[in-house]
Parts: sequence; C-alpha cells; structure tokens
Amino acid sequence: MFSSSASACKDAEGRFFIDHPGTFFHPILDYLRSGQVPIQHIPKVYREAQFYAIQPLVKLLEDMPQIFGEQVSRKQFLLQVPSYSENLELLLLLSRAEAVGRRTSEVVVCVVSSEEQAAQCAELIYYLASKKIPVVKFGPCKLGCDRKDLLRCLEIDIKARGYQVSCGTYNDVSFKHLYPHLYQQYFCYQVESPFCVFTFIWW
Repeated sequence: MFSSSASACKDAEGRFFIDHPGTFFHPILDYLRSGQVPIQHIPKVYREAQFYAIQPLVKLLEDMPQIFGEQVSRKQFLLQVPSYSENLELLLLLSRAEAVGRRTSEVVVCVVSSEEQAAQCAELIYYLASKKIPVVKFGPCKLGCDRKDLLRCLEIDIKARGYQVSCGTYNDVSFKHLYPHLYQQYFCYQVESPFCVFTFIWW
C-alpha cells in the first residue's frame, strides 16, 4: 500500500492517514488484521484491493464466483462480439438523442449470427432507419451460448452506468405487410427474433 516514493501522511503517533471513504475499506482492514476474507460487497471490495495493490487479497477475491464470473466468463464471452464497446457507446448515444422532451426513449438492437442473417436483416434495418427508428446491430458473430446472454451483458453494462433500462421483444406489425417472408421467419416461427428493444426511463 505504501510502496510509492511519495511520503505518506501520519498522525502524531505515527499512524498513517488514508484520505479515502471507509465503507469498503473496512473489509480491507479486517483482512490485513486477521486474514478474514470479505463475503459482502465483493466487486467493490475487489476494486479497493486493486487500488491499494493488496495482491494476496486480489487473488483470493478473483477466485470468488462474482469476480470469476465477471473476469473469466463474461469478459471472455464478450470477446466473441466484434465492436461490443463501440456499439454499447452508440446505443447510449442514441438513447440520449431520443430522450429530448420525453420520459422514455427506445433503441432497437439487432443481433445476427451469420453473414446470411445479416443480409436478411439489412432490409428491416433500412426500413427502421427510414422511419427514423434508431437501430444498433451486433454481429455477425457466432456466440458460444445463448443470444440472450449478449442482451443480458448489455443490460448489465448499461445499468452499471447509472441508466434505468429494460430489454423486451420488438415486433413492428408494419413488417408483416412490407416484408411478409421476413416477418414470418423472424416474428412468427422462430423462437428468438434477432430484434429486441431497449427502453430507457429518464424520469
């Protein structure tokens, strides 16, 4: 914790002064005093342990399900998704642009798994764009698990930014008349449509 060349502040009795909120530092002190491993607020305590470079505690916390799931499982999953971070930022940008003077805003998300599916969805995406409905496309990418896991990742990352958001199915009935073959394929017979909608609540 005190490996920096900068001098640390001490009180009259030589105790170090740490100018940092103590809510999640308390478990750090418990670990340093007695080796007690934290069992609550794991992600936030993990960030504290990283900040203070307490590597033994960092390694212990990385073996716990919450951190293991984030660092190993979820992040490895997202590596399969091209331009995930860029598309996430675009999704948030569009949600804010649509929010002016409105309590809620919606952004359609399209997740495609192949070039063929991307070509099929291109017509529908173009149609939505012509109606000035914001759309963000993810893929083509062959996900190692359910498409819903990508939507769940988006929801987690958006809520971590402080947004109030929900994800639901998207079904524009006008598709049925303009693109009947695609409507039947993606909105009638398939269990999962490549289209969904993220609804942001602003007030």
